[in-house]
Amino acid sequence: MAGHSKWANIQHRKGRQDAKKAKFFTKAAKDIILAAKAGGGNPEDNSALRLAIQKAKQVNLPKDKIENAIKKGTGELAGGDILEILYEGYAPGGVAILVDVATDNKNRVVAEIRHAFSKHGGNMAEAGAVAYMFNKKGVIVFDKEKYTEDELMEVGLEAGADDIIDDGDTFTVQTEPGDFMAVQQAFTDAEMEFQNAEVSQVPENLVPVDVETGKKVMKLYDTLEDNDDVQKIYLNADFPDELFNEE
Repeated sequence: MAGHSKWANIQHRKGRQDAKKAKFFTKAAKDIILAAKAGGGNPEDNSALRLAIQKAKQVNLPKDKIENAIKKGTGELAGGDILEILYEGYAPGGVAILVDVATDNKNRVVAEIRHAFSKHGGNMAEAGAVAYMFNKKGVIVFDKEKYTEDELMEVGLEAGADDIIDDGDTFTVQTEPGDFMAVQQAFTDAEMEFQNAEVSQVPENLVPVDVETGKKVMKLYDTLEDNDDVQKIYLNADFPDELFNEE
């Protein structure tokens, strides 16, 4: 997938920035609440909850907050009345965006999301207008200097991986969402270190943008990301290298 690494890099760069913010604790806790609400409070029987707990530990969410989030999700504690909503829209340059929201106030957050799109030259779209351009996939990223494609294939494909994509500096192993945890565990058992691992919305095709348009897209991205109810943002922009060289 040409340009995928640029899309992936923007996700990972943003993820690292998020991890520095105190509000990331809130996002991690919401992921746990939603996973427990949907599939129960036992991580052994709930792969989504296992992944949410894993992500929470990566940002050092305290153990008691993890346990409380699980209890909120199962109804043992108050505070689990959270809705998960996927908003769709377009940024400048025809870039498609998915905004994954977890909120206890749908009316407030939809107004805030709409305002962000409008302020930065984008517009919200009807449900389904953008989502079909993305596929939900498990994504595990490896440094190309550490492993060969054959080494990744030997472990990944046997564990259930779908594909291995050459992204220039990295290899990206893709899985179906239901196979993600097993494939990730296979790499962990093989002591193969990955740069990033998550279930993500992967764009089928990328939309090339120039530097100026890329800056506008990133302003919208940053505004959406600063919203406390926004969990994740996915887009299909193929950003030029110059955009990041300027930073």
